[in-house]
This record gives sequence, structure tokens and C-alpha cells, in this order.
Amino acid sequence: MNQINPKALLHSKWTAATPVNRDKHFAVTEVEFNEDKKVIRCVIQAVYNDNEYEINWRDLKQPMLWRQGWC
Repeated sequence: MNQINPKALLHSKWTAATPVNRDKHFAVTEVEFNEDKKVIRCVIQAVYNDNEYEINWRDLKQPMLWRQGWC
């Protein structure tokens, strides 16, 4: 399981284990928190074509789906 601190999500880099619409490398571009400082929105952006996807940030903890950094 990938260890993630929600406060450090913004600008973090990720590699999809299986490409998403031919996109493999992503960076987190938006993170929104509620009053309780819990993540309520997370947006990743593909590096090569700037496609954006809203994801559940907890999915990034799954090594079968995501790898930290650009591999």
C-alpha cells in the first residue's frame, strides 16, 4: 500500500499501472479540503496531453492501480 499524506498530494506525481485513455503519467493539480481538513476533491492531470480526471484520492494508495513517481 502506498503511503500518502493528504496534505502532500498537491503536485505529487503518479504512474497508472494500466493506462487511462492512453495516459500513463499524471500529476495532482487540485486538492480541496472540507472544514475538517478531509480531502473532498482530487484532480489529476495527464502529463502529455493535459487531460484532467477527478479521482478518489484513496485509490492512489493501491499499488495495483498507481505507482508513486513517474516510472
